[in-house]
Amino acid sequence: MDYRLDEIDRRIIHALMADARTTSAPTIAEDVSVSSGTIRNRIAQLEEQGVITGYHAAIDFEQAESYLPNLFMCNAPVSERESIAQQARIIPGVINVRELLTGRRNLHVLAVGADTEDLRRIARSLSDLGLEIEDEVLVQNETTQSYSPFGPGNETREAMLTDFISLSGNAEVAEVTVDRDAPVAGVSLQEAARRETFTDDTLVIAIERDDTVLTPHGDTEIRPDDIVTVFSRNGVTEETIRSFRSSETADS
Repeated sequence: MDYRLDEIDRRIIHALMADARTTSAPTIAEDVSVSSGTIRNRIAQLEEQGVITGYHAAIDFEQAESYLPNLFMCNAPVSERESIAQQARIIPGVINVRELLTGRRNLHVLAVGADTEDLRRIARSLSDLGLEIEDEVLVQNETTQSYSPFGPGNETREAMLTDFISLSGNAEVAEVTVDRDAPVAGVSLQEAARRETFTDDTLVIAIERDDTVLTPHGDTEIRPDDIVTVFSRNGVTEETIRSFRSSETADS
């Protein structure tokens, strides 16, 4: 069964997502108005329940002897996706594997190579597992942030960029939460294209809805509270982001 989070659990997760290295139990306890012992016990419980799965350092590989982070967008047979993902994790150089519940590009593999030949080695290893590499891009930088609904009550919970990755050249991937009165809410992707809501090179590659990741098609309707992943080779524009947000949020 899913572990039920209360307000203290949410605030702990929010703080640790912001900075797990320097955030201490006493600091969280002061913000939440409970004892440090309670915070330490809650953290242990969240770890035991598999809610907190680990603590990871954010690395700038370009600063580390100019290593090359590369994102492989792969297709895996749905019946074999989990097994192949497990095998992909042990390929030397692979640092992250993301499984998506979608028909195509359902496995994203982030790998780091010493040079382009090293990246080709990784690509061959992925292909040997039966993966079809549909696209790949060099990652320029990646930023993460705390999940705002788990933060203090006075934090904004309006639609916002939840994740953003800059790739090689001007290419970008962004995840955006759809506001209830956003221009694209209730609109199909086909209709959005007809209205020229997005630039020609903008592609919706995934839609997360109610813990399920949908495969986008022309008749797929974008709904409020969907988390939409968009990819653009020339950069995700501000106009694209505004289409997912309410007029009040976009103007703020």
